[in-house]
Amino acid sequence: MHDRIRILGLANVIVMVVAFAVLVAQLPARRGEAVSAPPRPAPGKAVPGGTPVPAPRPAPPDPASVKANELGMMPILMYHRILAKRQAELDRTPEQLRRELVRLAREGYVPVTAAEFAAGRMDIPAGRHPVALTFDDGHPSHFRFGPDGQPAPGTAARVILDVAREYPGFRPVATFWVNREPFGLTDPAEQARAVQWLTRHGFEVANHTWSHPALNTLPRKKVVEQIDRTQRMIEDLGGGKPTTLALPYGIMPKRREWARRDFAGVFLAGASPSVSPFHRDYSPLGIQRIQSNGKKGDCRLYCSQAWLDWLRAHPEKRYTSDGNPEKISFPRGLLRYLDRERKNLANPYDMPGRSPTMGQSPGAPSTSPGVSGSPSD
Repeated sequence: MHDRIRILGLANVIVMVVAFAVLVAQLPARRGEAVSAPPRPAPGKAVPGGTPVPAPRPAPPDPASVKANELGMMPILMYHRILAKRQAELDRTPEQLRRELVRLAREGYVPVTAAEFAAGRMDIPAGRHPVALTFDDGHPSHFRFGPDGQPAPGTAARVILDVAREYPGFRPVATFWVNREPFGLTDPAEQARAVQWLTRHGFEVANHTWSHPALNTLPRKKVVEQIDRTQRMIEDLGGGKPTTLALPYGIMPKRREWARRDFAGVFLAGASPSVSPFHRDYSPLGIQRIQSNGKKGDCRLYCSQAWLDWLRAHPEKRYTSDGNPEKISFPRGLLRYLDRERKNLANPYDMPGRSPTMGQSPGAPSTSPGVSGSPSD
């Protein structure tokens, strides 16, 4: 019996010594002694069980070298149905959409969401130009699942993804403004599946009112109901709280502030590029958009093909990024156009020759035919 107790006691002592040694090995070294750290994963490599370590951000170039102008105009393109055979003037075919996106990619445009624009957080490479792709009404042609669980061929989302694969610098993001049946879906589970897929992949799903009424025909209570019901629906579906609203038909309610609520941006239908969100003339309650279309009829002046041609011919009036989201860069001659509340972010620079004063505010073009600033110039 005594031998057995002695053996058990010796075993306990050994266990305690081993445990103490393990504990000491896990303690940090004494002050002044080096502590060996685990090897740091290379940039872009994943930490075991975690997310990739972002590569160090390169220093942005001299804004003058890329002719940065973050007070310039930005196209916010407005789409409706994407159909194989157009049935109305606002419709576009998948091929027409693809061609327009390829043009944007080749001309140095990088998509941002409407929410990113309204927040003034357009983090795109230096020398590139932001563009927002916006789709109204939440039509099934914008998004539906194919048999493989990915966006079906011919849908707006699929066309965007395909172009982004062909042009890697072209961000596959867009804004889908929806009503009470997003993408024509009536089953809440299917609605949630669609909304969550989109937001998980960087797209924005936001508010286009509950039943798409002309808000100027409604009293305040009904306007608020139209907006708030859609806000709750999108949140309940897992899309987060929308921060942007597209007005049905581009029509304001009787009082503009009824539409504001707590949105960062309220978007019109419009017929011209938007001013920069950093511009003194910018109003978050009335953000202009451009209808996507060719150059027939009135569209020869006001639709996307005409305006993209005009911006290409007037690059000094177009928003060009400095590659630094913490600064707002522009030629010094445009300083007076900067929103005063943004002056702490101002990064004006001198450029050879004449600064582009543009003869008028650089982000407030006229949309009257034949007037300076319109694509008819």
